[in-house]
Order: sequence, then structure tokens, then C-alpha cells
Amino acid sequence: MQYALLIYQQEAVAGLEPGSAALAAIVSRHMAFSKELGAKRIGGSGLKSTSSATTVRTQGGARTVHDGPFAETREQLGGFYLIEAADLDEAIAIAGKVPLAGDGAIEIRPMLGAG
Repeated sequence: MQYALLIYQQEAVAGLEPGSAALAAIVSRHMAFSKELGAKRIGGSGLKSTSSATTVRTQGGARTVHDGPFAETREQLGGFYLIEAADLDEAIAIAGKVPLAGDGAIEIRPMLGAG
């Protein structure tokens, strides 16, 4: 079964500005983690900061475009992995190994039509 592992952290606290040592360190940890996953990793990527986000919102049939993320939250979506796992228990075990730059959460979501 395929699962998305969605990585949430506080952007302001993580200190992951472009060119920073903190960003280089976490990228290195993710590269090692991706290698460790091997064939279980189907895809994934880090995301640029929420300041680069654009949201298209539909309300009452009308669409509007807004700068920034959809909602204000304490943690922001910073990246994701798409993995293949036998079941939710294996996906949880893999999610527990995802590198974080500080405090954060990994949301596990099964993919539609995948298994």
C-alpha cells in the first residue's frame, strides 16, 4: 500500500533559511534517510517556505487566488515522502525515522486507489 508521509514543522523555529548550515544539515539527513528507504521510497521532496505559496480557493462557485498558505497554523507543511509499506504499522515505523530539524509531526495518509 502507498502512503504519503507529510512533514510538519514550525518554519520560523527550524531556522532553515537558504544557504544556512541548519538547512544543509537537515538536507544531508534526508538524503541518508532516502537512501536507507531504498525501493520503499516512491517519491518525495522538500517544499519552499510558505512565503512562496499561492492558494486557489473556491467558495460559492467563485475562485480566488491568495498569496500564502491556505490556513494559519503553528506548523507548516515542509515536505513529504511517498512510500510503499505493507501496512499502517510499517508506515508508522518508517515515519518514526523521518528526520526533523526540531519539534514537528509526520502525518501518515494512505493514497487513494493504492492497495
